[in-house]
Amino acid sequence: MKTSLPKTTAAKRALSAFHSSQAGADRMSEDLLFLENWESDPAPGTAAVLRIGQIRRSNPALAAEIRRELLDLRPRRG
Repeated sequence: MKTSLPKTTAAKRALSAFHSSQAGADRMSEDLLFLENWESDPAPGTAAVLRIGQIRRSNPALAAEIRRELLDLRPRRG
Protein backbone atom coordinates (compact mmCIF):
# COMPACT_ATOMS: atom_id res chain seq x y z
CA MET A 1 0.00 0.00 0.00
CA LYS A 2 1.45 3.33 -1.05
CA THR A 3 1.49 6.23 1.39
CA SER A 4 1.33 9.80 0.21
CA LEU A 5 0.24 13.21 1.38
CA PRO A 6 -2.81 13.31 3.65
CA LYS A 7 -6.21 13.63 1.95
CA THR A 8 -8.34 14.46 4.96
CA THR A 9 -8.45 17.48 7.22
CA ALA A 10 -8.34 15.15 10.22
CA ALA A 11 -5.04 13.57 9.12
CA LYS A 12 -3.55 16.94 8.16
CA ARG A 13 -4.44 18.36 11.58
CA ALA A 14 -2.98 15.35 13.40
CA LEU A 15 0.20 15.39 11.32
CA SER A 16 0.72 19.10 11.93
CA ALA A 17 0.60 18.42 15.67
CA PHE A 18 3.64 16.13 15.45
CA HIS A 19 7.01 17.79 15.84
CA SER A 20 9.79 16.29 13.74
CA SER A 21 12.02 16.19 16.81
CA GLN A 22 9.36 14.31 18.78
CA ALA A 23 10.32 10.70 19.44
CA GLY A 24 8.43 8.41 17.08
CA ALA A 25 7.03 11.26 14.94
CA ASP A 26 8.05 9.57 11.68
CA ARG A 27 6.37 6.32 12.69
CA MET A 28 3.20 8.12 13.80
CA SER A 29 3.08 9.97 10.48
CA GLU A 30 3.51 6.72 8.56
CA ASP A 31 0.74 5.10 10.60
CA LEU A 32 -1.70 7.96 9.98
CA LEU A 33 -1.04 7.93 6.24
CA PHE A 34 -1.33 4.15 6.19
CA LEU A 35 -4.69 4.37 7.98
CA GLU A 36 -5.97 7.00 5.60
CA ASN A 37 -4.92 4.98 2.55
CA TRP A 38 -6.37 1.80 4.05
CA GLU A 39 -9.73 3.48 4.62
CA SER A 40 -9.70 4.60 0.96
CA ASP A 41 -8.57 1.30 -0.52
CA PRO A 42 -8.29 -1.65 1.91
CA ALA A 43 -5.53 -4.09 1.08
CA PRO A 44 -5.68 -7.78 1.93
CA GLY A 45 -3.18 -9.39 4.21
CA THR A 46 -2.91 -10.34 7.83
CA ALA A 47 -0.10 -7.90 8.59
CA ALA A 48 -2.04 -4.95 7.16
CA VAL A 49 -5.20 -5.90 9.04
CA LEU A 50 -3.30 -6.25 12.32
CA ARG A 51 -1.55 -2.90 11.80
CA ILE A 52 -4.85 -1.16 11.06
CA GLY A 53 -6.37 -2.67 14.19
CA GLN A 54 -3.51 -1.36 16.32
CA ILE A 55 -3.74 2.12 14.80
CA ARG A 56 -7.51 2.26 15.30
CA ARG A 57 -7.23 1.09 18.92
CA SER A 58 -4.54 3.66 19.70
CA ASN A 59 -6.70 6.56 18.51
CA PRO A 60 -10.30 5.52 17.84
CA ALA A 61 -11.68 9.07 17.58
CA LEU A 62 -9.16 10.09 14.91
CA ALA A 63 -9.68 6.84 13.00
CA ALA A 64 -13.45 7.39 13.01
CA GLU A 65 -13.03 11.01 11.91
CA ILE A 66 -10.79 9.99 8.99
CA ARG A 67 -13.22 7.23 7.97
CA ARG A 68 -16.19 9.60 8.12
CA GLU A 69 -14.39 12.30 6.14
CA LEU A 70 -13.33 9.85 3.42
CA LEU A 71 -16.91 8.60 3.12
CA ASP A 72 -18.04 12.20 2.62
CA LEU A 73 -15.44 12.66 -0.13
CA ARG A 74 -16.64 9.66 -2.15
CA PRO A 75 -18.90 10.46 -5.10
CA ARG A 76 -22.51 9.72 -4.38
CA ARG A 77 -24.43 7.39 -6.65
CA GLY A 78 -27.96 7.90 -7.67
